[in-house]
Amino acid sequence: MWNEEVEREWRRLSEVVILEVKEWRLRHPKASFKEIEQAVDGSLAKARARLLQDVALTSDAAKVNSDRRGDGGECPQCAHSLVSRGQQTRSLATNYNQSISLKRSYGFCPACGAGLFPPG
Repeated sequence: MWNEEVEREWRRLSEVVILEVKEWRLRHPKASFKEIEQAVDGSLAKARARLLQDVALTSDAAKVNSDRRGDGGECPQCAHSLVSRGQQTRSLATNYNQSISLKRSYGFCPACGAGLFPPG
């Protein structure tokens, strides 16, 4: 997933942020520092959400069968091996109230019944 197309999209999003802030500033020449900060944060929030989503999806932690040590995934409750339940989508909200979706593998523990949607 981490490829040139993703990087081109990040560059495009950063250009959009710069243009949005520039246009906002032209419409609000007497804005206070606090107002400028809010406008910049609002524009950055969309690009930040996309970057968070893309980086999270490239993580090895996104896979049930691969934990951070590189061995098989195991249940955090009872340490039995997890069984994959395929990919599921989880929606999250960022600190700046942007919605992102993470499609990750989902694991199930046949021993204790716990489910695991990997972090990362």
